[in-house]
Amino acid sequence: MPNKPIDALFQLVKSLEKSEKRNFKLYVTRNTAAENLKVIELFDALDKMSEYDESILLKRTKGIKKQQLSNLKAHLYRQILSSLRLIRDEQNIDIQLHEQMGFARILYNKGLYLQSLKVLDKLKEMARQYNQITFQLQAIFFEKKIEALHITRSSENRASSLVEEADHVLGALELTSASSNLSLMLYDWYIRHGHARNKRDEEELDKFFARHLPDGAGKGKGFYERLYVYQSYCWYAFIRQDYLMYYRYTQKWVDVFEQHPEMIRVETLQFIKGLHNLLSAHFDLRNEAGFAKTLKRFEELDQEPIVQENDNNRIQSFVYLQQARINQYFLRGTFTEGLDLVPYLEEKLEEYKLQLDRHRILIFYYKIACLYFGSGENEKAIDYLQKIINWKVDLRTDLQCYARLLHLIAHYELGNVDILEYLIKSVYRFMAKMGSLSPVEEEMFKFLRKSFGHSPASIKEAFRKLLAKIKPYENDPHETRTFAYLDVISWLESKVEGIPVQEVIRKKYERGRKGKG
Repeated sequence: MPNKPIDALFQLVKSLEKSEKRNFKLYVTRNTAAENLKVIELFDALDKMSEYDESILLKRTKGIKKQQLSNLKAHLYRQILSSLRLIRDEQNIDIQLHEQMGFARILYNKGLYLQSLKVLDKLKEMARQYNQITFQLQAIFFEKKIEALHITRSSENRASSLVEEADHVLGALELTSASSNLSLMLYDWYIRHGHARNKRDEEELDKFFARHLPDGAGKGKGFYERLYVYQSYCWYAFIRQDYLMYYRYTQKWVDVFEQHPEMIRVETLQFIKGLHNLLSAHFDLRNEAGFAKTLKRFEELDQEPIVQENDNNRIQSFVYLQQARINQYFLRGTFTEGLDLVPYLEEKLEEYKLQLDRHRILIFYYKIACLYFGSGENEKAIDYLQKIINWKVDLRTDLQCYARLLHLIAHYELGNVDILEYLIKSVYRFMAKMGSLSPVEEEMFKFLRKSFGHSPASIKEAFRKLLAKIKPYENDPHETRTFAYLDVISWLESKVEGIPVQEVIRKKYERGRKGKG
């Protein structure tokens, strides 16, 4: 079911840990003003609600009138953020740098210019150590202001050294900004459209990439300059389904962190995302050994305090780690074994529902549906696919298309002849409208339309002919997307051989292992 709009204050209250709630109440009750007592009443009522409902909220807060609610909610929101601000995070570089900047301004306002400059020098050193270019720039601008307004005599050639330093930092910032812009725009392209669907999409993408790729990309030596260039190439290759190139740049993405291990603490989510993409590259290339090695590294990271003690890191790590574990079941053809993971996934999706975006939830629904389909439990697969189909089509149109196609095939497997004719027309129209019909899918629809006329004796031969038509597309770059979402060939082979689809995939996996051994 599509997400309902979530009240921001309710979402914030529900995100708090027990210790944070306790700290908030101590912070608010430091004085007993009547407004603060109402704030606590409102906080307690929100904390006890499972879903936000303003009419129920007003009934539970007798001391609050409807006309007061808006102002009290805004006040409570600010109070919660202020209380959280007081819980100092020693591990957060941003907070430490902000604190140093605050100290420098306080000293400056007291007229202690030299002391302020010393703090700014310390700030710049920490910012350089952790590649925080924007903080370096803020500190330099503040230093320039002090030097321009006061006679400090802090050092010889102070003006020229500050100008040189500012130019260097601005150059690095410009390249970082341009690269991060390109990376973000490419990621947005993928979220909205999925993979390039045809030659025209590829040509448009190539022009877009060439137009926005900054001059000097790949020549930068700084952490962020390199990271965002690697990310840009990574998304470009992924959208084009050039999985070898995708692998090379996801590996570079992870390697830049290994070369700067101090940045794992600063940019934990970027490292998590890099590991996720490297796992996806190994999966797309069917490199099970590389996949297993990267998964082990990810599992180790997941247990570290930098992940477990930060809500955002912990939730995103859950998302990507569980997707990787499901993909491992897909690689090995152990779909039924993977179903043991579903209750845990359902529990966590409910727990994190206020923090997870729809895109992540849709992917989980599709992967769970694939686990059930691969295990032969088509009714359960349909249940999860229906959740995707019923969602408003405003992102990942490719996922919507393949959810409908798999939904159709699951009904075919169940022999639901009464609705198959309608579904075939409906799904075909939807995929055609979205510009998502490939030659493989066209062949499948032709087969499905004629399948009603096949007798039980002739259907296996019909499957064999369809497999012969589709098999040549297996290594076609423009068909990679089709096989990535739905292993049509393994499904057809299972129909021809008369064995479950997961057994077909498991045999391929075992043959691959023996071949590499």
